[in-house]
Amino acid sequence: MSLARNTLVQASLTLGSRVLGFARDMALAARFGQGPMMDAWATALMLPNLFRRLFAEGAFAQAFVPVYGGVRAREGEEAAAVTASEALSFMFAVVAAFCVLLQVLMPWIMPWLLSAWREDAGVMHAAVVATQLAMPYLACMTIASLLSGVLNTGGKFALTAAVPVFLNICTLIPLLAPSVFPMSQPEILLWTSAAVTVSGVIQAGLLWWGVRRLGVRLKLGVPRLTPNVKRALALAVPGAMAGGAMQINSVVSQVLTGSDEGARSVLYNADRLYQLPLGLVGVAIGLALVPRLTKAFVQGDHEGGHKTLDDGITLAMALTLPAAVALFVIPFFIIDATVTRGAFTSADAARTADVLRQFAWGVPAFVLAKVLTPPFFAREDTRRPMIFAISSVVFTVIVGTALFFWFSRMGFDGVLGLAIATSLSAWINVALLGGTLMREHTWRASTPFVARFSRVLLASAVMAVLLLFAGIGYETLSRIFFFKEIAVLVVCGAGALVYGACLVLFRAVSVAELKAVLKREPGAAAPTGLD
Repeated sequence: MSLARNTLVQASLTLGSRVLGFARDMALAARFGQGPMMDAWATALMLPNLFRRLFAEGAFAQAFVPVYGGVRAREGEEAAAVTASEALSFMFAVVAAFCVLLQVLMPWIMPWLLSAWREDAGVMHAAVVATQLAMPYLACMTIASLLSGVLNTGGKFALTAAVPVFLNICTLIPLLAPSVFPMSQPEILLWTSAAVTVSGVIQAGLLWWGVRRLGVRLKLGVPRLTPNVKRALALAVPGAMAGGAMQINSVVSQVLTGSDEGARSVLYNADRLYQLPLGLVGVAIGLALVPRLTKAFVQGDHEGGHKTLDDGITLAMALTLPAAVALFVIPFFIIDATVTRGAFTSADAARTADVLRQFAWGVPAFVLAKVLTPPFFAREDTRRPMIFAISSVVFTVIVGTALFFWFSRMGFDGVLGLAIATSLSAWINVALLGGTLMREHTWRASTPFVARFSRVLLASAVMAVLLLFAGIGYETLSRIFFFKEIAVLVVCGAGALVYGACLVLFRAVSVAELKAVLKREPGAAAPTGLD
């Protein structure tokens, strides 16, 4: 498939999952608002979400693909399957032991993670049990991550993008059940947390089935630190850390917000919205880029590698900038129109919108990092992206902590400081990645790339003006269309139409080019070759 086709397959399937995820978050907001049970839920999902984003959504898969693909090319299918089986057995054993350890220690860890509610025994108990119920999801995602890498190397992207939908389906059920079977907030929390683990078992099982259909026979055996495992871990673990820098930043931010009642709920709701373009665009393009770049580097096709990166960056920004602009210009419109109901008030929406705006200007950097990291992975260079990622994490910890407490002392929302630091660190990471690629002549912005990217920026600016006026007239539009939910759909739809028209009008993209990039590339039909 072409890069755009692979990306659209990933993004389209991910979109279905994200829509259901948004429905789940609306149900969570309606059930819990921004109260103690919402803080407990955000805490219970903090570690599983970190590993889901590191593994299931591609960072680990990006790092594993070159390792598995290299063994496959040099030694054949059987040797690659042995390597994958050994790595799977070892990593699953380590992560499973880690999960059990965290479950045992959680009663002592939780007061530090959720210090704002330390004196409330009921909230503490609910948060501890909820986290223990959700923790096995980590082990499931260890299996899912490696299986995803095997499928992606075999040119199969659809199942990897489709299975995360089960997380949202499983967690929606206990959130909707109280409409029929009344339950207390703590009971809803515990059932929803248990559903997280159930979804992990389903995802891992479906991916295992997909790998077997591909003809790859993996075995989960006694863990051994073999030479193949050492080599895979040496590349994959740093790669996962590099690809997941933003997720580590997110966890650091959530730990800091544990001392402020409701702050973790604000961070959770803002995080879900600004993560949407990353999940739809950044991860999809990242997964599609790795096999193409690996093939180009192996064949010494530097021109092809440059063009692939040009296309990847342009496509990523063309799809990301509209979302970033909307989140920056009309965050309150979006949140109040879609989430405010039940226990979630307009005041909650206003606080979340302020934080979301500070995340929004970092969204392009979050996505760019996903595009600029694969060139390193394709050359099996995971050390430097890891160093860059650690540098950005250190920046977030130091600057974010300072801003969080300074803002709080000045009477402002401390979460704003965390959002600012997270966005700044993302741009620092991009500067380090992009600067290294340009310095080594792995990629350099060509004249056609600069011209096209400038037109994408211009189209985004036009859309921003439209959204600005829509935000000013939010209440009027809500009356005109009778419901605020309809108003936000109309505004977002109009913004998308204007943006698309401007892309064509400014010649950032043509209809012929759209048709061309969606065509299969010659030879792409081979089911087991690198795509």
